Amino acid sequence: MFSYRHAFHAGNHADVLKHLVLIACLRHMTQKDTALWVVDTHAGAGLYRLDGDYAGTSGEAAEGILKLAAAIKAKGAEGEQALAPALADYLQVVRSFNKEGQWRIYPGSPFISQHLLRQEVRDKLKLFELHPTDSGTLAANIAQLGAGRQVGIAREDGFEALKSVLPPPSRRALVLIDPSYEIKTDYAKVAATLRDALQRFATGTYMVWYPVIPRPEAHELPRKLKTLANSFRKPWLHATLAIGQPEQAATVPGEPNRPGLTASGVFVVNPPHILKAALQQALPQLLEMLGRGRGQGQVVEAGGG
Repeated sequence: MFSYRHAFHAGNHADVLKHLVLIACLRHMTQKDTALWVVDTHAGAGLYRLDGDYAGTSGEAAEGILKLAAAIKAKGAEGEQALAPALADYLQVVRSFNKEGQWRIYPGSPFISQHLLRQEVRDKLKLFELHPTDSGTLAANIAQLGAGRQVGIAREDGFEALKSVLPPPSRRALVLIDPSYEIKTDYAKVAATLRDALQRFATGTYMVWYPVIPRPEAHELPRKLKTLANSFRKPWLHATLAIGQPEQAATVPGEPNRPGLTASGVFVVNPPHILKAALQQALPQLLEMLGRGRGQGQVVEAGGG
């Protein structure tokens, strides 16, 4: 149950998609004066070193943030100025955690969210993480921020703990549901958790990340989420990014060819109205820089309401 560690995957193409969407949502939602609550059901360790043992071993950031940064550097100043605003904003946020010209630190969702929340209107960040090691690392990392009561951390199952914070006192919230999907029952739990959350707090914005992998539950999840959102008569947005198969995936003699995760998706219920246009502009650019072969593509679709 506790074998999954996000540190191995930090900064990969799935993180780029997820955090691009998260930042676009938060930028829009923090324009309103009313306090915003952000709830992260599976927070992880919060902050990751791309030159550390975990990320360095997997090398997944090389097909994500590092490849993106290198592509933009190669384009020069004109290329960076031509970036879609949402993509430029994502890069600016990640850069803010690094020294000039370096890409050694990758902020997870907790640090990205805290970076964008506002002290003056008392925005709140609620973080849940059950993994014994990651929850301890998360607490230590957050302590360095000196954020005080703005950030709350609990070593709890985020699927169940979400019930305790909905609806938030401010009646405004962005909920990120991002489990490891280490076990296939996570897919059913995501749908059940979202249904319960909408019953408790129908006007919240809910963001679900999921891997696109050859497993029936993974293919069925976005369909189930669309049906669920439609049953509550709520608008939804669904975005996917597939970087495609590598030209020559590394193989081990006698082992099957495993190219790793090549695609992921984000499903948002009650998305900000600006999100569809922002992603339609950003994802083609992202794919141009991260795409690597057969099967690459991107989709942005919306409906409901």
